[in-house]
Amino acid sequence: MGVLVAALRGRSRIPSGSSLPHLSAPPWTRSTLARVRILLWHGYLLSGTGSNIYTRALAREWGRAGHDVVLFCQEPEPERFDLGDAEVVRPDLPDRLLPVFVLDRYAGLEPRLLTEFTPEERERYVAANVAAVRNRLPADLVFANHVVMGGPVAAATGARFAVKAHGSELEYAIRDRPELGVWARESLAGADSVFVGSAHIRAVLEEVVGAVPNVHEVPPGVDVEGFEPEPRERALPALLEECKRDPPNPGNREERLPYEGNAERLERFFAEPGPVVLYVGKLLYNKGVHVLFEALRSVNARAVVVGFGDYRDELERIAPLGVLFTGALEHRHLVHLLPLVDVEVVPSIFPEAFGMVAAEAAAAGVPPLVARHSGLAEIAAGIEAAYPERYRRLASFRSGDAVQLAERLRELLALPADVRQELGRRARRTAVERWSWGSVAKRLLSLSLVL
Repeated sequence: MGVLVAALRGRSRIPSGSSLPHLSAPPWTRSTLARVRILLWHGYLLSGTGSNIYTRALAREWGRAGHDVVLFCQEPEPERFDLGDAEVVRPDLPDRLLPVFVLDRYAGLEPRLLTEFTPEERERYVAANVAAVRNRLPADLVFANHVVMGGPVAAATGARFAVKAHGSELEYAIRDRPELGVWARESLAGADSVFVGSAHIRAVLEEVVGAVPNVHEVPPGVDVEGFEPEPRERALPALLEECKRDPPNPGNREERLPYEGNAERLERFFAEPGPVVLYVGKLLYNKGVHVLFEALRSVNARAVVVGFGDYRDELERIAPLGVLFTGALEHRHLVHLLPLVDVEVVPSIFPEAFGMVAAEAAAAGVPPLVARHSGLAEIAAGIEAAYPERYRRLASFRSGDAVQLAERLRELLALPADVRQELGRRARRTAVERWSWGSVAKRLLSLSLVL
C-alpha cells in the first residue's frame, strides 16, 4: 500500500485555478457555482447494477448543470448511455485483472474477487488507475465510487476527493478482513466527504471500517423523467418494440443480454388477464427471489423476473407456474415494463444500501413491496409516509417471511383498481420529492465543495 501511504503522508491539494469561486451559499446551481471540473472514478460498467446506474446518472446530471466531467470506468460501449457530454477514460489494467465483489463476466478482462487479490496486485491496480486520473488533473474534485478500490485510488491522486460507499464492498469484501478495513480507513481519512446512501450503510461503514470523518447520508436517486406512469396501450407496444431491438442471444448463453424471443414471450404473457408481480435484480440467493416464489404459490398472480446471476438455473427450476424469466433488461425496457405490472417486490434477505429498483417502481406509479431491513426499510418509510394510514403496512414485509409476503400481496392485489392507482400516485410523488437524480447530484456536489 505504498502508493496510498505516500500520498496520504505528503498529500497536497491540486490547484483548481479560478474555476471554483468562494461562496457563502451552497454551490448548487450555475447561478451560484461557476463551471467545475469533476473527475468521476468508477472502475466498472455503466449498466446492470446499482453503482453502475448511480455513476452514469451523476455524470449526466453534473453535465446538465454545466460542469466539466471526466468519467473513468471499464465500460466498452459508453456511447450507449446519456453521460452529459462527459469524457470517458478506460484505464488499462495490469494483467487485465479487475477486482470485483461478486463474480461476473467482463469482456476483455479477468474479474477476480477483491479478497483474492494479493497486496501487490492491489497496489498495481491502484497505481494504474491513479496514473489515468492524474493525467486529467487539475480538477476541483475527484469523486470515487466504492470505499475500495475507489478510496485508495482517489486518495493517491493528491487531489481534493470524495468517496461514495455503496455497501457491496463493505459486506462482500471488507467485513471480517481487518487488513482491508485498515486500508479503507487510511484512504478515507483524507476525504473531504464520505457519502452513504442510508443510515444502515453509515452503521455498516463504522462497524467494518471504523470511525470515519465527514460522513453524509445522501440516498441514491431515480430517473423520475424516464420512469413515469404510462398508459398500458402505449406501454406494451413500446416494450415489444424495445425487445425487437435486442441483440441476438442464442441459447440465452450471454447472461448480460435479454433472452431470445422476449417480444413474442412478453406479448403472449400480457395477453392473459390477471395481476402481475415484478422482480428486478440480480439472480443471487441473497436477493431472496426464492422467498417470492414461495409466497406466489398461495397468491393468485403471475410474475415477471428480470435479471441475471449465478442462481438463475436453480430459480428457473423451482419457479411456480406463471413465472416468466426475461434475462437482463435495460432501462429502455423497464420504463415500459413497469406500467404493465401491479406491484414490484424487492425480497432481498441480505443488507442493501438502498432500494433503487423500488424507487424506480415508485416513480413509475407502481406500488413497491419491500423486505423491511437495512436501506430497504428507509424506502418503506418514505412510501408509508405517503400512504393513508390503513394501507401503510402494504409497503413492506418481514425479511424472509414468505407467509407475510403472501398476505401483503393478496391484500394489495385485492384492492380496487382506483385505490391501487392512488397508492401508485402517492408513491410517484414520494420518488420525485425524495429521490430524483437532479436533487441527489446537487446535494453531493454541494457537500463536497463547501469551502
